[in-house]
Amino acid sequence: MALKSGRGAVDLPGFFGDLVRCETRLYNALNDRLRERHGIVASQFEFLRFLRDHPGARVADLAAEFAIGIGAASKGTDRLEKQGWVVRQPNPSDRRSSLLALTDDGLRLAEAAEDTFTERLTELLGPLPGSSRLPAAAQALAQLRAALERDQIGLPTG
Repeated sequence: MALKSGRGAVDLPGFFGDLVRCETRLYNALNDRLRERHGIVASQFEFLRFLRDHPGARVADLAAEFAIGIGAASKGTDRLEKQGWVVRQPNPSDRRSSLLALTDDGLRLAEAAEDTFTERLTELLGPLPGSSRLPAAAQALAQLRAALERDQIGLPTG
């Protein structure tokens, strides 16, 4: 099936395959570098970065941001807490939930891992042919993500 646009037809199954395989390969490469240098994987780094940038977030906020189930977000948080990188604090406005905060060690790890993450992404994406088109691709993906989130498409069920 092709989608027609002003610039020609796009093979949608091929586009989807390329998008998913690129994401998987980039994620795996980032995983490897983060594990090698910091002993964490990309999903842990993403949680740490989100919590650094969103003080007082809840497990439900992690689940919403990463389009994962509450159980998966809670288990991921448990692992970070066990390592001493995250603490759960009482939520003064809702006794049923906790607010999450990075520890000093968690913050240091997030900062160091972000440098590694950015360095590796630059290595992977910078020398690509057509890298001058990355800003347009980034804008298109951001618009697609915004539309999917706005319409609540692709949220986990159950």
